[in-house]
Amino acid sequence: MKSALEAVHHAGIPGAFAEVRAAGQVWREASGVADVRTGRPVTPGMRQRVGSITKTFTAAAIMQQVEQGRIRLDAPIGDYLPRLVPGERGRKITVRMLLNNTSGLPDYIRYAFPSLQDMSPKSLDDNRFRRFRPAELIGMGVDAPPAGEPGATPGVYSNTNYLLLGELLEHVTGAPAEEYITRNVIERARLRHTGFPAGPRIRGPHSRMYEALWGLNDPPRDYSVYDMSWTGTGAALVSTMEDLNRFYGKLLGGGIVSRSSLAEMRRTVPVIALDGTTIQYGLGLHKVDIRGCGTFWGHDGTVWGAGTISLTSADGKRQMSVAVNLQRWNQPDSSGKPQHHPIDDALKTLYQRAMCDNGSVHAENASQAPETTP
Repeated sequence: MKSALEAVHHAGIPGAFAEVRAAGQVWREASGVADVRTGRPVTPGMRQRVGSITKTFTAAAIMQQVEQGRIRLDAPIGDYLPRLVPGERGRKITVRMLLNNTSGLPDYIRYAFPSLQDMSPKSLDDNRFRRFRPAELIGMGVDAPPAGEPGATPGVYSNTNYLLLGELLEHVTGAPAEEYITRNVIERARLRHTGFPAGPRIRGPHSRMYEALWGLNDPPRDYSVYDMSWTGTGAALVSTMEDLNRFYGKLLGGGIVSRSSLAEMRRTVPVIALDGTTIQYGLGLHKVDIRGCGTFWGHDGTVWGAGTISLTSADGKRQMSVAVNLQRWNQPDSSGKPQHHPIDDALKTLYQRAMCDNGSVHAENASQAPETTP
């Protein structure tokens, strides 16, 4: 395991850190640097912007409200938020379609960061301290050409859906979505280092976060200081690898939503991800089938400069959470297609070792896992 993590660093990631739980043991390790200028090392307990892993937290909060009868999964979103999704689409798109990305609403990011359409990083720098309103971003997605028909599969992954779910939470609870998620999901799971950032800076030990933007930023730029209002309840959370494993263990063990809600969350449909691949997506959960290793549930996430993945086996006996501090390292070829990079192979090997090695975790710093291990 340690050599596999070090290989990710040597392949080109400045810093990587992980926690793996298996066979009653927990392994934490880090390799590389948190700051390429000073050489400050990464450590296993650092906080990280975990991107779209936030969607699982938001989906769990929605399911709690479904259990209380305040939200109906198959009700039109127009019944709740007619001003945000007006007219026929508001009548056709259901809450379930927002959760599983089959609403047909396109992602707003290309409109919030317009220079990306011209292959320029200018928008990333311009928006570093910009404060977006959720309704403003939702409007970009709703007003754009549809990505598909409501309910059609494969669905199209879209952050617009999860900002709408945040607005829905506020509508039915009377509290800001971030406050509700903190009180009823984060605190229920007893996560000590997870939360929505209060401003552009991350509190506590963390790495700088380097964005290559497919070679447009050379060298990669540090975006660790950034106003995360551009992604809100879709991808703004900060967490640690220990907290992520604790969260998914608690969720998949029935400790955050009911068993019936969890069954709904595990009902998957094919969805086209932002990178063009097709994934099996439930209600805020990815399903990952690995030949010879079994089925895993969880999510991955990327924001500018930070990438994270967290997966838990269906039986709850094995967990993996990995963070890296560089994103979009694949430079395009002459046709514009991102080229394969040694980092891709190193990460694949790390994930395979973490999820598929038989028996206990082999590492000199492996210790007995806490009681929360499922």
